[in-house]
Amino acid sequence: MKERIAKMLDVKSLVTLFLTLVFGIQTLKGTVTAEQFQTVFTTIIAFYFGVQYAKKE
Repeated sequence: MKERIAKMLDVKSLVTLFLTLVFGIQTLKGTVTAEQFQTVFTTIIAFYFGVQYAKKE
């Protein structure tokens, strides 16, 4: 369990969560359109999971 929490506090994980939160808030405020949010969020998530997959290999 501690290992799992430690992995969640990894810098990449924190950046991913922070960016998701920021873009979510900006979308709700109307600063960012839904299309822009989707593009950025997809890129962030794809990069994050790509890095995680590469680590396992």
